[in-house]
Amino acid sequence: MLTKEQVKTHCRIDADSTAEDAWIETSIKGAARHVQKCTRRRLYESADDPLYPHDPDALLYSEDIEIAMLMLIAHWYANREAVITNGTSSTVDLAVESLLQPYRIYGV
Repeated sequence: MLTKEQVKTHCRIDADSTAEDAWIETSIKGAARHVQKCTRRRLYESADDPLYPHDPDALLYSEDIEIAMLMLIAHWYANREAVITNGTSSTVDLAVESLLQPYRIYGV
């Protein structure tokens, strides 16, 4: 799963701040939950998880899941509010959706 250091590198965060670290940790959890909601599957870090073999809808953490999570967290970091009042909105939602769409379960 993503580490705080990976997120800091991706978002170009140099400062060591307890508040930023806490925000990053929470965002990692939120991004993982977002992946699960978008795909309608449970995300597993590894196939060694005892529940993984018994879950017919298991989703194994992979590089494309990781990049989707990083893009989402970077977007949240740059846009800390729900509404953008200055500048333009970005297409991060489309990019994240494109990365996660092949894993989505339909018809549930």
